[in-house]
Amino acid sequence: VKIGIDVHLMVEPVDSIIPLFAKAGANLITFHPEASKHVDRSLSMIRELGCKAGLVLNPATPVDWLDHVMDKLDMILLMSVNPGFGGQKFIPSTLAKLRVVRAKIDAHKAAGGQDIWLEVDGGVKTDNIREIVQAGADTCVAGSAVFGAPDADGGYRGVMQALRRAAQPI
Repeated sequence: VKIGIDVHLMVEPVDSIIPLFAKAGANLITFHPEASKHVDRSLSMIRELGCKAGLVLNPATPVDWLDHVMDKLDMILLMSVNPGFGGQKFIPSTLAKLRVVRAKIDAHKAAGGQDIWLEVDGGVKTDNIREIVQAGADTCVAGSAVFGAPDADGGYRGVMQALRRAAQPI
């Protein structure tokens, strides 16, 4: 079984290490636009190295970063917490940002652009995953919801089932 390797780079300067991760076998490389001196060039480098490319937007990062690089994106990752440690609460304003980004993706695709995957990471739980999916997320990253659960020593399947049920439309 071949498994994809998704690399989320949170370092500066990002351009110097992109080739290392591509050579190591990454399939998808995402980075924060603040970590690049030239976002378009960094995205092009990732694609030239044979990987899919994406941008990661922190809660305070404006969505305007996307405007001139949509044609080079395979994924957009919205952080719904401030990065640094697990177990944080979901930042509710992410839902509005998610809707805006989903609209940008849909408009890009309607104009003949490629599919762009939209992912949300941070504070995803059974009580908010449905709202996140309804706002436009294709994928939700649930770290502490799964592995921070009291029964995470083997009961993670139950948590995953609960998350899947909660994500279903009503």
